[in-house]
Amino acid sequence: MVNRCEWPGSDPLMIEYHDHEWGVPVHDDRKHFEFLVLDGAQAGLSWSTVLKKRERYREVFDGFRPEIVATYGEEKVAELLADPGIIRNKLKVNSAIRNARAFLEVQEEFGDFDVYIWQFVGGETRVNSWERMDQIPASTAESDAMSKDLKKRGFNFVGSTISYAYMQAAGMVNDHVVSCFRYPELAG
Repeated sequence: MVNRCEWPGSDPLMIEYHDHEWGVPVHDDRKHFEFLVLDGAQAGLSWSTVLKKRERYREVFDGFRPEIVATYGEEKVAELLADPGIIRNKLKVNSAIRNARAFLEVQEEFGDFDVYIWQFVGGETRVNSWERMDQIPASTAESDAMSKDLKKRGFNFVGSTISYAYMQAAGMVNDHVVSCFRYPELAG
């Protein structure tokens, strides 16, 4: 039997995500934008809910290409809000568009989003040593700083807790518990 973090439970989609994606360092701007949109969409919901809708998000949000999402207008917003395959929340849909525009500005300033976002952990994955899931914080000083700077740059749905979830997903922190088979694979 494989030892893994307990949060995926027995859900095959969550197990697949945990075993192959969660905590793997991301250095691709399109993947960064995908995580920004999906983590923002998750606010108030379970990650399982978002994960089940991810493929549809990829389709209707043009493969998470921020240069296209930034151009969405009222007609596209209405189309998205009518799509039962995504989370139909007007604030979250508008946030994805707003965040695409801010994302492009960050790319312009830093050359790419990856350089910008990894500065909040000094360019390297922070490796934690949690024994139990209840030891893992909901936010940290780094996620506070990241959230504050993202908001200053015009992003929204990027509070400190959402920012920390983003850091976990994008491998900026290794929050697999030490007994999980992924911990040593990602800690090295």
